[in-house]
Amino acid sequence: MSDTYPFPFRWTGEAMEPVTAYWKRKADERFVIGEKYLMVEQLERSLRSHNHYFASVHEAWQNLPEQIAPHYPTAEHLRKRALIMTGYRNETVIVCASPDDAMRTSGLVSALDEFAVCVQHNNLITVWRAKSQKMKAMGAKDFAKSKTDVLAWCWNLVGVDPETGAANAGKAA
Repeated sequence: MSDTYPFPFRWTGEAMEPVTAYWKRKADERFVIGEKYLMVEQLERSLRSHNHYFASVHEAWQNLPEQIAPHYPTAEHLRKRALIMTGYRNETVIVCASPDDAMRTSGLVSALDEFAVCVQHNNLITVWRAKSQKMKAMGAKDFAKSKTDVLAWCWNLVGVDPETGAANAGKAA
């Protein structure tokens, strides 16, 4: 198990102090007094923003035009495709022995990950997979940017101005 989970500290004006006795014990176990450590600020994500994001994606999904809706059987399909198409993706290139092998491999990858986008060019396959938006995987700043980009992409599919769509998400009865 990794020992690299974040520790909550509070700035006192003079020092960073663990927020509770529990975290003080954990810090004593992990850190050595007198050693120097690098600190990276990791802003906490707002649960309200997180919930608004998922409600907005769901609202956009429910309002997809008839000709587009079959491509996105769930709101999760829409969200992951939006992440991929807005650049929040991991890319893998697979070199196959032949174009036929590439076609078979592409089918296999698609069967293993229904959200993956596979693009074949001759004997090469480029596989795009959505980056995780879990709190451990994506910090507050990256989440906020991805939220804006993904929602703009989704609302664009629906034909609604992103600000209007986001403002009305979750308000319908």
